[in-house]
Amino acid sequence: MAKKKSAYAEAGVDIDVMMNSLQRIKKNVKSTNTKGVMSEIGSFGGLFQSPGKEFLLVASADGVGTKLKVANMAGKHTTVGQDLVNHCTNDILVQGAAPLFFLDYLGAAALNSKVFEDVIAGFCKACKENGCALLGGETAEMPGLYPKGEYDLVGTIVGQVEKKKLITGETIRKGDLIIGLPSSGLHTNGYSLARKVIFETAGKKLNDLVPGTKVTFEKTLLAVHKSYLKPVAALMSKIKVHGMAHITGGGLVDNVPRVLPKTVDAVFDRSTWKTPAIYEFIERAGRVDHEEMYRVFNMGIGMTLFVRAKDADAAMAILKKAGEKPILIGCVEKGTGISRLI
Repeated sequence: MAKKKSAYAEAGVDIDVMMNSLQRIKKNVKSTNTKGVMSEIGSFGGLFQSPGKEFLLVASADGVGTKLKVANMAGKHTTVGQDLVNHCTNDILVQGAAPLFFLDYLGAAALNSKVFEDVIAGFCKACKENGCALLGGETAEMPGLYPKGEYDLVGTIVGQVEKKKLITGETIRKGDLIIGLPSSGLHTNGYSLARKVIFETAGKKLNDLVPGTKVTFEKTLLAVHKSYLKPVAALMSKIKVHGMAHITGGGLVDNVPRVLPKTVDAVFDRSTWKTPAIYEFIERAGRVDHEEMYRVFNMGIGMTLFVRAKDADAAMAILKKAGEKPILIGCVEKGTGISRLI
């Protein structure tokens, strides 16, 4: 005789599905444990041994945004968890911090156990690559709040930095040079505009090739948001970095001023790097103003680093040795604390 559905399941929330999935992911989550972890997944609160008094804790929270709609379109959910961990890692990296642990939130109309486990697998992969623990999280089924078949992701990361090594941007000065680190794609920003132009205005499909490339829109749009932790950590161990900006929503125009003193401007020479083909397509097909593109997308630069001119060559060499492809993309001039693109 078939088991009768509970009243809660009839209302759209099946607790058994969530609990069974939780049991299946426990081993994967435990594999991310680092020395400071003092609790197991499923506890009411995650426990982590606090670092010493000479350290500061740095925390950040973010989401994946409408990139999740592309994942749903493609039926591929193994990369969006990586996107979220890497995005949050980069956000605290700009202050010189390395991640300690990560907490996630997944909300859906109804839990799809395969999607849930794929997303968690992505979290675990990125946490291990960034040397942090997946300490815990929250999974919520809320039929009526989320559209059927869709879900949302939010993450919180906590890291640490030695007080004497905190990077604030306050020491950026006229004459400094700006190094750009290439992005791996759109990362996790600008997808509302990108989807509208690509799938509605231009009528493209996921398996169509991005014009001028041999890569599909699916692969391009789902490219994992890159973590810059390892190459930047290698740089910071040898060279004094005076400021960093993670290029997310707002682009070079709005993100870089967040770390600039009000006495200088960051001046970027757009001819120093090649804009990826996906941005050229979006701008042309959507008739998007060229300047607006630099406020919505990263335009091929995912992280900017400010170093003294005398250290630039050594910094470039260290980053290349760490597997990056750094580009000198600008300099610091007297100003009022804004980004100028020439």
